[in-house]
Amino acid sequence: MGRITGEIEARKGELLELLTDLVAFPTVSPPARNTNDVQEFIKGYLEELGFTTDKWDVYPGDPNVVGILTGESPGKYNSLIVNGHVDVAEVGDTKEWSASPFEAQQMDGYIYGRGVADMKGGIAASLFAIKLLKEMGITLKGDLQFQSVIGEEVGEAGTQDCVERGYRADYAVVVDTSDLHIQGQGGVITGWITIESKDTYHDGIRRKMIHAGGGVKGASAIEKMMKIIAGLQELERHWAVTKSDPGFPPGTNTINPAVIEGGRHAAFVADRCALWVTVHFYPNEDYEEVIREIEQHVLAVATADPWLRDNPPQFVWGGKSMIVDRGEIFPSLEIDPDHPGTKLLANSYEEALREVPTVGMSTTVTDAGWLGRAGIPTAIFGPGKLEDAHAVDEKLEIQQLFDFTKVLATFIAEWCNTEKGDKPTA
Repeated sequence: MGRITGEIEARKGELLELLTDLVAFPTVSPPARNTNDVQEFIKGYLEELGFTTDKWDVYPGDPNVVGILTGESPGKYNSLIVNGHVDVAEVGDTKEWSASPFEAQQMDGYIYGRGVADMKGGIAASLFAIKLLKEMGITLKGDLQFQSVIGEEVGEAGTQDCVERGYRADYAVVVDTSDLHIQGQGGVITGWITIESKDTYHDGIRRKMIHAGGGVKGASAIEKMMKIIAGLQELERHWAVTKSDPGFPPGTNTINPAVIEGGRHAAFVADRCALWVTVHFYPNEDYEEVIREIEQHVLAVATADPWLRDNPPQFVWGGKSMIVDRGEIFPSLEIDPDHPGTKLLANSYEEALREVPTVGMSTTVTDAGWLGRAGIPTAIFGPGKLEDAHAVDEKLEIQQLFDFTKVLATFIAEWCNTEKGDKPTA
């Protein structure tokens, strides 16, 4: 596949121009609802390459685009999903930036601009790799599917929508920020735990609720939430002792009491308190099982309290949008280093770059978990470093962008021309 890498080297300028075009679309999320133009651009790009496209609104103004390039013998040869999100992180005060966040600049071996690392660099390189393969006359016998999704920055799970729409393949690569490591990930789910009193009391009644002989069986929901938080801390410590994963430092599985909302105002005893928690869990765990563990523990804490027994905590987990639902889910992803797709991706890396890739776990979360949870073997593999994603003057090393393109183009050409069930050659 030396011909592929040589072609990429000869046409570097076209790739940088494509990335510059993508950065120019200000797809910041939040506020979101601003991706239609960039998705139209990507849809047109795919159609020019012979893809059949499907575009639908996940939210008004925020559509997904899926393109399928039908292979010459799709029933016999491997199919592939290449997945990436077009939304980018908030910019903040543009005065802190050296140049406009949406005008890509090249300097000292880097390209700068919002989204170059997370993750329009991965999208641009993937599109360009596909274009080069087509223009070089390299045909694919298996189906190639490109998913350009929305909402990843705020948990809006455009990828989940693709899964629910029925899109599948034999393997998937999520080209999100991974510093060219081949990765799986842990998972994250947010949830609301709410305590609500059946009765509301004036602040002047408090003495009757807390002193002997007062006779009022009432309580402050805020104070009772303190017991729930203490219980969550006990469970968090128990997890740290009893659970582990070789890809993570001990105690990575955390329960963060992130936001607390309670009470009416100072003249009332608080009759409601809601706690927003963020839960991190390991790749070998599913979020539904994690939810059950937390609920069982919290309800056991509540059962030991006379008032909470009659006013038990209520739970709302996840959500499809941090903007709309104030909640999100990122399923975990176990990576199988022995899967033929993972092996071939690693082999393609060695073939294109003459070095051995790092296979491990991401310290962040991506949409890859939705694909893995749907039973699609998946890996995270993309250009860019996490420390540059979301940063002021976000940057991406240009050589790494080219290297990623070489690896992905090589992998697509080999995977989609490998018969189903065949093992990659070493």
